[in-house]
Amino acid sequence: MEFKHLIRALFGLLSIVSACMIAVFAAGILLGETTDAIRSFSIPCMVGILMIIVLLATKKQNEKAILSQRMGYLFVTLAWVFATLLGSLPFIFSGAIPSFVDAFFETMSGFTTTGATILTDIEVLPKCILLWRAVTHWLGGMGIVVLTVAVLPLLGIGGRALLEAEAPGPQVDKFTPRISETAKILWLIYLGLTVIEILLLMIGGMSLFDAATHAFATMATGGFSTKNLSVGAYHSAYIDIVITIFMLFAGLNFSLYWKLLKGNIKAVLKDTEARVYILIFLAASIIIALNLLQGKNFLSFGTALRYASFQAASILTTTGFVTADYLTWPALAQTVLFILMFIGGCSGSTGGGIKVGRITTLIKMGFTEMRYLIKPRGIYGVFIDGQYLKKNVVYDIAAMVILYLVSMIVSTFVVSTGGYDILTSLSATLATLGNIGPGFALVGPVFNYAFFPDYIKVWLSFIMLLGRLEIFTVLVIFTKSYWK
Repeated sequence: MEFKHLIRALFGLLSIVSACMIAVFAAGILLGETTDAIRSFSIPCMVGILMIIVLLATKKQNEKAILSQRMGYLFVTLAWVFATLLGSLPFIFSGAIPSFVDAFFETMSGFTTTGATILTDIEVLPKCILLWRAVTHWLGGMGIVVLTVAVLPLLGIGGRALLEAEAPGPQVDKFTPRISETAKILWLIYLGLTVIEILLLMIGGMSLFDAATHAFATMATGGFSTKNLSVGAYHSAYIDIVITIFMLFAGLNFSLYWKLLKGNIKAVLKDTEARVYILIFLAASIIIALNLLQGKNFLSFGTALRYASFQAASILTTTGFVTADYLTWPALAQTVLFILMFIGGCSGSTGGGIKVGRITTLIKMGFTEMRYLIKPRGIYGVFIDGQYLKKNVVYDIAAMVILYLVSMIVSTFVVSTGGYDILTSLSATLATLGNIGPGFALVGPVFNYAFFPDYIKVWLSFIMLLGRLEIFTVLVIFTKSYWK
């Protein structure tokens, strides 16, 4: 019976993705690309409409299906895979990406907000395809499962287990008693910030189309741009500053915005993770700026700080936008950016990576253990924001980080089997596992992932999903105990 509910929930999620496709199809016609829109979206939209009809036709009065936590893990993993399969169809039918593997890679990169691309000339693509790339980012940023949970009560499906399984989503238990209401609040905050950024970018001279696509990618911390040179194509200090600020906004825990709206400013200002996050960004920006000034990459500190802060925010929040080829920067600046690839945004943000909160917790755990060595009879604990963290929570964080590092090592080995150097293999892994996009060496900011053979693209697609769902949700379904 629960398997039947799983299928129904998958149909519900894919119906939502299909509805977004229909919206992009309509936008393509409004943009004057009727032929491209029909060729790209007609068949995928018909598939989606069929799913919606089946879903509504099979809905029974007052029926409510509740998925268990165990089944929730399977649903979330399958949801991202099937959403990617459906989302890749417009790329294939349009001819923009005729290869199935390449289309799957590009779509997975979009939904997981990685921003790694196989495309070499983005600007020749139809606007409807570029818009769909941006929409995959935006859907994946807050989480397609979070959006589904907001809608599923209308279809008679409970969503708590699903929201808990999609780990990178905001920590929602303390928002509202109803999970569906919480999901709606999160999406409204997400939508509100996106609209504000669109308006600000339009003030800076962007067209509505460019402003919308870049805002979608920014708030999702994705990185897909409509320009071959990314944000650097605009040569605008104003646009750089706006996007830098909103990348930082997207990298914050979205629960802070809810507290802010409720008037709890003190809790926002005292949040340890947010303060560490901002401190890391400021320190990285200043160090890189000074190094750029010393290396005479820029003539003034203001200009150096503009490019340094943009790139620091982009890598730290795992967005992946670029305004300059940082591979030409001095070694210290590159080292700082490389370190930021390991960190990521805050817990409950749209950013990827290990997360600032986990790193902060492990550092505090390390100091606690050292205190115990000095005074073994003492009673110590790990405290975050004045609250004691139970040992099982700390162990869970430590286990996740260990598995993250093991996954990084294994993936680096797999990529290196293609004959690539250690920096390319490692940074390609970090950039996909951390959902960052650009890396170093052959996957640097002015390159892409098109040169990898198909088996490595498929592997990196899996690594993107592993990083987006934060290891446990995906790996648990491969364990023997899960299927007993």
